[in-house]
Amino acid sequence: MIETILSAAAKKEFSRAIRFDQGREPSLPPGDGKPDRLLYVHIPFCEALCPYCSFNRVLFDESLCRRYFEALGREMGLYREAGYDFGGLYVGGGTPTVMIDELEKLLLRARDTFSIREISVETNPNHLTDRHVAALQRAGIQRLSVGVQSFDDTLLRVMGRDRYGGGDEIAGRLAEMEGRFQTLNVDMMFNMPSQTADILEKDLAVLLKTGPAQITYYPLMVSDSTRRRVEHTLGRVDYGRERRYYSRISERLGERYRFASAWCFSREEAMIDEYIVDYDEYAGLGSGSIGYMHGICYANTFSIPAYIETVEKGRIPLMASRSFSMRDRARYDFVMKLFGLELDLQSLKEKYGTALYRLLWSDIAAFVLAGGLSYDDGRLHCTARGRYFWVIMMREFFTAVNNFRDFCMNRMP
Repeated sequence: MIETILSAAAKKEFSRAIRFDQGREPSLPPGDGKPDRLLYVHIPFCEALCPYCSFNRVLFDESLCRRYFEALGREMGLYREAGYDFGGLYVGGGTPTVMIDELEKLLLRARDTFSIREISVETNPNHLTDRHVAALQRAGIQRLSVGVQSFDDTLLRVMGRDRYGGGDEIAGRLAEMEGRFQTLNVDMMFNMPSQTADILEKDLAVLLKTGPAQITYYPLMVSDSTRRRVEHTLGRVDYGRERRYYSRISERLGERYRFASAWCFSREEAMIDEYIVDYDEYAGLGSGSIGYMHGICYANTFSIPAYIETVEKGRIPLMASRSFSMRDRARYDFVMKLFGLELDLQSLKEKYGTALYRLLWSDIAAFVLAGGLSYDDGRLHCTARGRYFWVIMMREFFTAVNNFRDFCMNRMP
């Protein structure tokens, strides 16, 4: 019952918060030169389009892709000119490694432009080749995140991901990556319509045998339009079994891994896919990228040609933005930090002053009473029960973001 109420409340709240201002020209204030933000770079090109993905992505076109990478470099320069600096870099997609030579040049350019200390890049299993790995190592990445989703051949075929290799082949490639990067993360999914409990158990067994440094196990998160596509190709989405699957994942992986977030399991301290936990603010570069800085959530244009054209004219290609109220900002920090399982109340008091408890008292009280939070020495901690609460909230948060992406893509010329 609590989970159902939480899911409905989170869905309503995030849908309200991620509703961009109409009729206002989006803009960003000048930067302050501090390298405490993250730079997110979006590469929208894919070799094939997975039916469950709600991100801005298109089929690979080599000529357009090369122009796009050049535009990304120019956009980095625009942020530098505006006074921004960044300490972390995360490259997502799409498939960032679809043109490894261009990606390597872009990463090196970013390191020359900003005070980058850590770099994380997403890839697919078929790009775990000597050529790709050598380029990423030369560019100095610390963390490689591989989109596996499942090792089950039938499920991979249903998802359209068998083109990246069979389950045994993928497991072998992951084993070969051992020691090649500071952190090798494996992205997995649970609660796919065609995924049975037996498939989940076998996937967990492969992961424990392979033993990557980090495993991120996402629940299925789809926009409203993508849900219709998923139901047409994969089957009906059943949230009734989500908690059972999550509990089993936590039980099996919790024996050898620590919780780095509610759905990330790690053997070491390392950057995680949810950079929004480790960084209070982040800039979004690339077509359809979303950023959050100075209490403003904003999005770049979702049209790749318009993105390139705007950057070539020397302008940051903003499409929409929303200024968060103080309550929205405090709630955002509350949700994101506790998704990382711990919140330092003193740091939030320094940020929001005496208004902190007025802004958050009802949220804190509700989760404490529901058994989702505990308090110790100035910090709030997610309990074992609370971890699933935060899975629900982040699922609804990213679903709201995905719905916004749909809205933006439908407005493209």
